[in-house]
Amino acid sequence: MNFLLSHSPRLQRKCGSARHAAAALSLAAILVSLLAGCKQQERHSPDVWAVVNGVEIKRDEVEKYYHSRFNPEAQETSPEEVLSGKLNVVEQLINNEILLERAKKQNLEASDGEVEDKFTELKSPYTEEEFQRKLKEGGMTVDDLKRDLRRQLSIQKLLNREVAAKITITDQDVVDFYNANRNQFNVAEPQYRVSQIVITPRKDAQVRNRKNDDATNDAEAQRKAKMIEDKLNSGADFSQLAMDYSEDPNTAATGGDLGYIPESSLNGPQTDPVLKKAVTSLKPGQVSAPIQMRDNIRILKLVAREAAGQRGVNDPQVQQMIRDTLRNRKEQLLRNAYLAVARDEARVTNYLALQVIEAAGKLPDAAKSTLPGGTGTPANPAPPPAKQ
Repeated sequence: MNFLLSHSPRLQRKCGSARHAAAALSLAAILVSLLAGCKQQERHSPDVWAVVNGVEIKRDEVEKYYHSRFNPEAQETSPEEVLSGKLNVVEQLINNEILLERAKKQNLEASDGEVEDKFTELKSPYTEEEFQRKLKEGGMTVDDLKRDLRRQLSIQKLLNREVAAKITITDQDVVDFYNANRNQFNVAEPQYRVSQIVITPRKDAQVRNRKNDDATNDAEAQRKAKMIEDKLNSGADFSQLAMDYSEDPNTAATGGDLGYIPESSLNGPQTDPVLKKAVTSLKPGQVSAPIQMRDNIRILKLVAREAAGQRGVNDPQVQQMIRDTLRNRKEQLLRNAYLAVARDEARVTNYLALQVIEAAGKLPDAAKSTLPGGTGTPANPAPPPAKQ
């Protein structure tokens, strides 16, 4: 056979053509097989709204997160607005999954202990009944929440290492910012930075302090004020006591901080003269005795007093303010860049977005809610999901 092939050009051409045809057929078969495999891998059930590196993001998960962010008393939203909100949630979940995978690869996934600590902190302002109701309204379970907390803590660890740890603010950066924004540091009038602890002599469903502590009558309010005063006199930290006991839902979580109050606001008709006298008589760092108001008891701390005029670049508060501003700007920029690079390296398909495009102006089924009673008006917010 070899002799014939080597000495017969006609046979060589025929056999060569046959070999090329067989090779072409084999290649075609391989391509068909690969394409069939790709198509098979790309098939997902209708409830899969996105896939990230092979990990599915399902409709129920998106619905839960979407419904956890809105107030039931809010105005009825249009189907288009509902769908737009769900698209945003899908994008956030895609980004979270990408970052979570990176955190796992770097052994930065949150431990069980870290998750439990965060869960306890998040739950502490609520009674058990309130907490369970919030979860139910958001269509979430305790396991859902703990999974989200693990995701959030892991992503934060990753970003702390990959972004925050790489930011430096030099003294020259501070000086340059100050010189470019001198007017921001010209105080037009004296102002006072004040913190408060508020105690009301009535039961209040909106109390959100860490101990869920609520005075329900005058006697309890007086006893509570005396207890807090004693703790302060013994050296307890004001902001920690405010977080533990203050009954003001707007400032308890921030240690009672009211921020800077201009002197003109203290002279306004809405400010009780008793409060003005207390604030202006305190020295920075001093705490007032309990002040009996018409409908509550307040304990005030004057954190700082700022005189009118230009504040210099060497002022410690000015320095800190500038450093915080610059750090926040750089961190946001680096986070965005880091996420963009991570996203470029990931394999992502947003099937919900494809549904919207393919619907060509008509609303796909995704505009409707799968949660009980869902019509596009979501439930009260449960503790928030991870968001970057």
